[in-house]
Amino acid sequence: MTAAQDPLVIFTPSGKRGRFPVGTPVLTAARQLGVDLDSVCGGRGICSKCQVTPGVGSFPKHGVDVAEDALSAWNAVEQRYEEKRGLKAGRRLGCQAKVQGDVVIDVPAESQVHRQVVRKEATARDIVLDPAIRRVIVEVAEPDMHEPSGDVERLQDALRLATGAASFDTPLAVLTKLQTALRKGDWTVTVALHQAQPGGQARILDIWPGVHETPFYGLAIDLGSTTIAAHLCGLEDGVVRASGGLMNPQIRFGEDLMSRVSYAMMNPGGDREMTQAVRAALNDLAMEVATEAGVSTTDILDVVIVCNPVMHHLALGIDPVELGQAPFALATSQALNLAASDLDLSALHPHARTYLLPCIAGHVGADAAAVALSEAPQQADALTLVIDVGTNAEILLGNKARVLACSSPTGPAFEGAQISSGQRAAPGAIERIEIDPVTKEPRFRVIGSELWSDEDGFDTATAVTGITGICGSGIIEAVAEMRAAGLLDGSGLIGSAEQTGTARCVPEGRTHAYVIHDASAEGGPRITVTQGDIRAIQLAKSALYAGARLLMDEMDVDKVDRVVLAGAFGAHISPKHAMILGMIPDALLSQVDSAGNAAGTGARIALLNRAARAEIETVVGQITKVETAIEPRFQEHFVNANALPHATDPFPELAKVVTLPDVSFNTGGSAEKSGRRRRRRA
Repeated sequence: MTAAQDPLVIFTPSGKRGRFPVGTPVLTAARQLGVDLDSVCGGRGICSKCQVTPGVGSFPKHGVDVAEDALSAWNAVEQRYEEKRGLKAGRRLGCQAKVQGDVVIDVPAESQVHRQVVRKEATARDIVLDPAIRRVIVEVAEPDMHEPSGDVERLQDALRLATGAASFDTPLAVLTKLQTALRKGDWTVTVALHQAQPGGQARILDIWPGVHETPFYGLAIDLGSTTIAAHLCGLEDGVVRASGGLMNPQIRFGEDLMSRVSYAMMNPGGDREMTQAVRAALNDLAMEVATEAGVSTTDILDVVIVCNPVMHHLALGIDPVELGQAPFALATSQALNLAASDLDLSALHPHARTYLLPCIAGHVGADAAAVALSEAPQQADALTLVIDVGTNAEILLGNKARVLACSSPTGPAFEGAQISSGQRAAPGAIERIEIDPVTKEPRFRVIGSELWSDEDGFDTATAVTGITGICGSGIIEAVAEMRAAGLLDGSGLIGSAEQTGTARCVPEGRTHAYVIHDASAEGGPRITVTQGDIRAIQLAKSALYAGARLLMDEMDVDKVDRVVLAGAFGAHISPKHAMILGMIPDALLSQVDSAGNAAGTGARIALLNRAARAEIETVVGQITKVETAIEPRFQEHFVNANALPHATDPFPELAKVVTLPDVSFNTGGSAEKSGRRRRRRA
């Protein structure tokens, strides 16, 4: 039979097609065409991953008629599997069914290696599943006196056939249980295999007799300087089984990164203290999310960690002292593949692996790389500004032509720290606020209730949590609303009761404060925004804006097309309020989006797709780093950004939706009139 006469095999949904000789297994045809059809047992009919559904009848779209005998008859292997586990009606095993005539074959979603996972939360993302750790079920040849070879060599031969790996690393701990597993499983074993890249070296992490079906899990961790967040994901289905977070215990050594570097400099062994603290926290968080999901931590086989450079070094046990002084040298900027035990992650599977994304530069870390992986400004046509808002803000600006990056030390004010009534985002914290520009009266919402404070039922709804303080998103809105209501002038000065027309502006030392909520008469808290709070927000937002402006200078632009706010509370920041503050450059409000915890999303992508790891390693090498610490214009931008929204840069898009009162509570006149001129380039 000539090639032209060979049966035509068409796969859906991929649409790939080709002609194959009669007797070709469907799995073989799929592999030759590059069709995404799973198999972990090397085509031995053990794993059932290669299930397909053949069609019968006329297929005008494909130009073929498929007869009922287009595939070989149901065989004994399929019958055995049907009896033991069952097959859905109409399904065949691709490794057993052989081509007999023209045929159309559907590959169901559960038989595809790279299944699409669609998230429904704020960080919804389609992730192509291709984890670095996979389950492989193989039948190993029994020993033969006439052809002597070791059990591990025959296991590796079977794995090579099933996976295409070039070579294998078999740890002693696996070798010691190999012979028992082989004989107990009647020469069929399940292997947990780590393979960073297709066709490369693979590492055997564990082995079980027979078919071991306990799910494999992985952790995607965003190790921030203030908080640590983790997602527990199924490695074989991509589902997030549990998420959790906790405060970084290193806060006790200093709230910001440089204070922790200083602690390491000033205290011999201080770096080791911080390393031990953060590693213990990672173990605690792993146990927390595993308990929530009802799984064993020993089933966690892979971990991806993203973090800033100081956290990166401390997690690795590297003294961060060099990051505290120019030229801010990293011990390594490369991606790292490590044993989880190297980081003392003792709660996990004893042979679990850990992957750390590459760092971009001395102050722009693996978390910024994760943001680039998640938000992909390098793939955009529009000039996109991505700001990961946190204690150490990391900023990306670019498009398909070029991407720049920098970091800016904003401090913890945006997360509620260093604020007089500030707190973590928790039930009872004020997260939204509006101030009537006429009456100057506030209304607010707290975490845990959908009601506003002036709505019926609010007191009942908040009776359990109470009103306890104000979190990061709340303080941002509070300061912006004060500015919009005329309680705060362009320089950031709070007016007196006489100047503002409200008794809520009360004296506090030589300055004033604005009272949002006062329950002191009932023994509750008195929640105010003080002049010190305003200054803390000004310092944080000025650092953020100055970093963005430096990147815009480098790009030689005065405006960006799109702004993306990322970070643990990025989804909760109001774009309008952020622009009133001058946190971000002026832009169409419709083009300001929130990405939530983009670094965490990037970590999850890298956990579930090994190709993404290779991709971001390439992208990081193409990003240009701008060092804010040595840029002479940073200070100029910082000073000008202290005004609300800015001393010199115009905000025409903001002016279309908000008219800011032209007030001044100082003797120097109108803050708004004192420099509303266009920025001049040096």
